[in-house]
Amino acid sequence: IPMAATDPQVLALAAQITESREQDIPLLLLKLKGILSSPSLRCEESNKIKQDIYDYGLTQYCLLVLKQDHSQLHGAWATAAQLAEILSHCCVGLEVKEDPEEFYKKFLPSAIDSLLVLGKRLQARFIRAIKEKEKQDFLHWFQIVTDAICWLFGGHIQLAACVLQNDRFLQLLITDDVETAIIMMSMLHNILRINSSILLHVEEETLHSVLDELVYKLSSTTNPAVGSAATKLLLLVAKHCKQLVQLFTARYKGLKGLLSKHWTGKGFDREVNQLLDLLYLEQSSGKGGMQKQHQAACIIQAAWRGFQTRKRLKKLPQAVITLQRSFRAKREQELQHLTKQKEDEALKLQMQLQRQRAMRLFHERQLALLEVVHASQVNKYMQEVEEKSALTIQRFWRGYRARRRFHQQKQSLKEYKAAVIIQRAACKFLEKRRRRRPLSPWKEPKGLSDEQRLALQQKVDDYIKLHPASQMSEERSKELHMQAQSKLAQFLLRSRLDQRAAQRREALLAQVNTDVELLMNAPGLAETTEKDLGAFMSRSIPVATKARQTHNTMLKYTRWPWWKKLGDEFMEDDVIPDDAINTELETLFIGGRK
Repeated sequence: IPMAATDPQVLALAAQITESREQDIPLLLLKLKGILSSPSLRCEESNKIKQDIYDYGLTQYCLLVLKQDHSQLHGAWATAAQLAEILSHCCVGLEVKEDPEEFYKKFLPSAIDSLLVLGKRLQARFIRAIKEKEKQDFLHWFQIVTDAICWLFGGHIQLAACVLQNDRFLQLLITDDVETAIIMMSMLHNILRINSSILLHVEEETLHSVLDELVYKLSSTTNPAVGSAATKLLLLVAKHCKQLVQLFTARYKGLKGLLSKHWTGKGFDREVNQLLDLLYLEQSSGKGGMQKQHQAACIIQAAWRGFQTRKRLKKLPQAVITLQRSFRAKREQELQHLTKQKEDEALKLQMQLQRQRAMRLFHERQLALLEVVHASQVNKYMQEVEEKSALTIQRFWRGYRARRRFHQQKQSLKEYKAAVIIQRAACKFLEKRRRRRPLSPWKEPKGLSDEQRLALQQKVDDYIKLHPASQMSEERSKELHMQAQSKLAQFLLRSRLDQRAAQRREALLAQVNTDVELLMNAPGLAETTEKDLGAFMSRSIPVATKARQTHNTMLKYTRWPWWKKLGDEFMEDDVIPDDAINTELETLFIGGRK
């Protein structure tokens, strides 16, 4: 092992792992994450640290820990997921010069296999989990493991074929669970993005199994996320592998109808249309047309093959899973029983010791008091002690009851206040919309039929015959018109004069009110200054004072917090809250008007 220029943190960690127990090694290996993620490291320094980690065997330790039973580790599955992430980061960017065949041909494929096994176990536990918290945790750890696999074959491109040809990858892909299926299709998308022609170099059985599963997902699910992921994968395969488009048209003859009928208008029409264009282009350049019977047969075959594969894969590990589950459940039950029994015994012993100690202290205190207190005062003292004890118990009980009631009413009070605020805002909004509601459009009346028109004309003629109109000469009409014009002019002149008189009265009344207010607020003659005299001699000073007060009030209103102005967005733009400046405006007189 080279000792020159070795990172001191790696060296110390290797020494600590060598001297530690086997069950403590996983927790120590988690420190590698902090060493690798140091922000001060450059690219060359990071590669040197990864080389040191590999030379000291810490990377091999991570792989060995991942091959163990993960439920026995400290932190269980969370620790295993973090170790998988650390292992992938240690291998990416590492260039082994001594015995590279061991690293590239044995170590990396073994790491990929271990990560896929870990992902399969996390997927199985996620599907069996009942509680929502457990499902979220297992899904998060599964995502970490799949990201580690993608990071690993992204750094070593030759591992993409190793992942795709692994049987456990196909087992992970063939699942009815939506979340894990989307994650696995994302991993397959990364594989094809790194090496677009990889499907041409894998075995025919593996290729058919992957494509069968993608087509089965399109035909068996209605979830838009699953359909979008499967469509994008098929489109990526068809774009980069032109030879496989012929396989699509020959093996899955009902794929075009499935895409056009079931997946059009689901939010990813662009990908669906591109895939259909490629399929129709291949069909037009092919030798013969496709028939509906072949399309239906291919869809049925794909669904049947997917069903048979799932059924076979589910039956294989069922016995082992059942045995492991029963054994672990029994062992966990026994451990819980022993732990509970020990805790009960320890609690019982502790309570007994506390009771004995309290009784001993109480008796010692009583003996000390008997020695100090006079014999005639013992009964009185004991009565006082009992009263104080009773008051203490009552005080604690009342406090506990009050706190409990407060906590019970706090939430209901908060909900009530929130409901009031929401209702007030909703009422203001509805009132504003009601005021702004436009008039209903004019509707053209329904036309009359010929019979109704004749009947109505007959009624009009009869009414004219019974009530003939009085005849008026042209001179009489002009005279009435001139009289109406003169009376209208007199009314307008009189109303204008009345309006001016009312304005003068209102101005005079406002001036009187201003003078009364100044006189009421004026200081005594002994305290009068030149400044006070200016207020009576000038009419603009009180007006400016009131204007300044109104301006300050408006500034305070604009600086209110948002929760005080909640609901103001439903008010008109030129409406000022009455409760904000009502007091100041009640006594403001500008230009002789209130």
